[in-house]
Amino acid sequence: MTQAPPPEEHAQPAPPTRSSAQPTKSRPGFKQFPGTYSLIAITLIVFLGQFLSVEFLQFDLLLELGAKSRPEILSGEIWRFITPMFLHVTIPHVLINMYSLYAIGPAVERFFGTARFVAVYFLCGIAGVILSLAFSPHPSAGASGAIFGLLGSLGAFLYLHRGLFGRFGLIQLRQIVLVALLNLGLGLMPGIDNWGHLGGLLAGIVLTLFLGPRFEAVWDSGENGRLVDRRPWDEVRVLFIAATGFLAALALLVVFFLDRG
Repeated sequence: MTQAPPPEEHAQPAPPTRSSAQPTKSRPGFKQFPGTYSLIAITLIVFLGQFLSVEFLQFDLLLELGAKSRPEILSGEIWRFITPMFLHVTIPHVLINMYSLYAIGPAVERFFGTARFVAVYFLCGIAGVILSLAFSPHPSAGASGAIFGLLGSLGAFLYLHRGLFGRFGLIQLRQIVLVALLNLGLGLMPGIDNWGHLGGLLAGIVLTLFLGPRFEAVWDSGENGRLVDRRPWDEVRVLFIAATGFLAALALLVVFFLDRG
C-alpha cells in the first residue's frame, strides 16, 4: 500500500530429491497460478478504469474514492482498508508493482496453495493500510504493502524449511532479507509510505510462522521424494478467519485513538 516500487524477487525453490534440488521449469500460466494472475488482471483492469476516469472526467475518480486517506477513513469509509492495494498513481507505479507480483507471486502460491496465497495477500495489504493509517497522515495507494507481505511470507517459509532446502534455501533467504532491507531503506525517501511496506512485511512473516504450510520430505520407493504439507489450508483456514478478526479489531482501535486525538 505505497507509491514506492516494491521488491522484485525471483526466488522459486523446488522440492528436494535425494541427489539435488530439481531445476525450476519455465514459469507456467494461469492454470498453475490462478491467484497470482487473477490479482494482476484485476489490478490492471482497475488501473484502466483510473486512466479512463482521468481521460473523461479530468480526475482520477477511483483514486479519489479508494485511496488510503485518514480523514475519509475516520469518517466511516472503511472500504479504504482494502481498495488502496488495487489502486496506483502512475503507469510506472502499477507496472513495477505488477511485475513484482508476477515475479514473487508464483513462488509463494506454489507452496501455499491458491486459497492461502490470496488470503495472505489480502491480509498483508490490509495490515499495511492499518500501520500506514496509524503513523502516516498522508494519502497513499498501491499494492506494495501486499507484495512486501508476500516477500515476508516467502522469507519466513524458507527460514522454517531451511533444513529441507539446504544451501539453496539459505541463499534465497539471504537474498530476500537483502531485498527487503534495501527497499525499506529506499522507503525512507520523501513521498514513499514506508509504514505500508513495513506493515505488510511484518504481517507476512507472522502469518507464515503461525499459519503457513509446514512441509516434510517423504520418500517413496526408490529415489522419488515428495513434499507433504503437515499444516494444510483446510486445517488453518479457521485461524485465518481469526486473524482477519484481529486485524479488524486493530483497525477499529487505530480509528478510535486517531478520532479521539
